[in-house]
Amino acid sequence: MKESLVNEIIESELKQKSNLSEYALKDTEAIRNKDITPDIRLDFQRDIDRIMYSNSYTRYLGKTQVYTIYEEDHISRRSTHVQFVSRASRTIARALNLNEDLCEAIALGHDIGHVPFGHMGERVLNEISLKHTGKIFAHNVQSVRNLEYLEENGKGLNLTVQVLDGILCHNGEMLYREYKPIKKTKEEFFKEYNECYESIENVKKLIPMTLEGCVVRISDIIGYIGKDIEDAITINRLKREELPKKITKILGNTNSQIMDTIIENIIENSYGKGYISMSEKVYNAMQDMLKFNYENIYSTAYTEEEKEKCKDMFYSLFDTYLKALNEKDETSDIYNVFVKLMSDEYLKNTSNERIVIDFIAGMTDRYMFAQYEKYKIKEE
Repeated sequence: MKESLVNEIIESELKQKSNLSEYALKDTEAIRNKDITPDIRLDFQRDIDRIMYSNSYTRYLGKTQVYTIYEEDHISRRSTHVQFVSRASRTIARALNLNEDLCEAIALGHDIGHVPFGHMGERVLNEISLKHTGKIFAHNVQSVRNLEYLEENGKGLNLTVQVLDGILCHNGEMLYREYKPIKKTKEEFFKEYNECYESIENVKKLIPMTLEGCVVRISDIIGYIGKDIEDAITINRLKREELPKKITKILGNTNSQIMDTIIENIIENSYGKGYISMSEKVYNAMQDMLKFNYENIYSTAYTEEEKEKCKDMFYSLFDTYLKALNEKDETSDIYNVFVKLMSDEYLKNTSNERIVIDFIAGMTDRYMFAQYEKYKIKEE
């Protein structure tokens, strides 16, 4: 396409976005690690495409949201969750006149680093990582690692810093009444990212650098707080009448009602402001609902036997793959599926232990189980 036409299209796109809120991040403020050749897409639009067409995004389809062992077609998977977060964040961003493209890119990429078997698997992989590398494993940190250092055979996708920051800081397990962004340079962002490997406290204290990042952070909770209840009801692990009345009279008792209430409350309390907030009443009701969910859904999602099986899968496969790398056993699947495809730079700068963690973290639930069955049978 002619350069003059590309420039004209970009100018038209920027003109359409010229009326964004004073608190919105403008596309002209996008920061990227490496320069790229301009095309008809603005920076955050390009990031959306790069994320959506990545191998990691495709693997969302095979990753758990809460429940793994159920074959029910109507419960959430990681792939549907990120779409719920994307829609919620774009609805809020549109009402507040923020940058929807930035919200969408962060939302679609925020859970890329989730491991097989959800948060249960993440806890086990963190144990392994601490034991063998002395480093923390957290899915939000792995999401950045995946997109910046593992995709494209170890070359990374070269996403904007604002998108990577929103992904790193998305922690949807921690609810606040107010979210206010903190400005950062590119260097400050990467310093924060590297510090996350040293302490879980560093992970917990992350705050996004953009208001859009703050929107996605609260939208992560909006995307699961009601839907996880619907899933539990669908598989008969919970009855709707068990939901506490003191919560449902404020938020509602269906996912649709809950999402509408929270989104409208956030818009009403954040409009024209440089931060995202909600009323005390809705905030307290959300806190109560999260507590209810943890006690009645997340803590009971797996039996002790299932937890032990999950732990055995992670530890067994880690030991199997690490032995293969240390002994240079190129018949192992970790060589054929992962190592042989990665760049020399990645292999040169990555320990065998970290290579195994990266490989396992990227697996779908089904692939991990198949690998476990394959290598367990060999051992026997």
